[in-house]
Amino acid sequence: MSTENTDIAAKVKAQGRKRTRGVVLSRKMNKTAIVRCVTLTRHALYGKVMKRAIKFKVHVEKNSANAGDWVEIEAVRPISKEKHFRLVKILKKAA
Repeated sequence: MSTENTDIAAKVKAQGRKRTRGVVLSRKMNKTAIVRCVTLTRHALYGKVMKRAIKFKVHVEKNSANAGDWVEIEAVRPISKEKHFRLVKILKKAA
């Protein structure tokens, strides 16, 4: 194995995967949750700060997250047609 390949592998491992936080909206599917992630963006022309929300289908292996929980998710290889994220950890349980 060349040193060039190991250098590339080390860089990819060091970068890690994109992680984000959100709230679980629905848990009606087996091993799947719908998570809503909100980001703040600035309008290009007017400069007003706006909220933008996007929903992701997330793979939950042990069915541990429930609706209302704050969770951390990360991007992974496609698990199914619409699932490209997996649950990393539950940050805060719902009341």
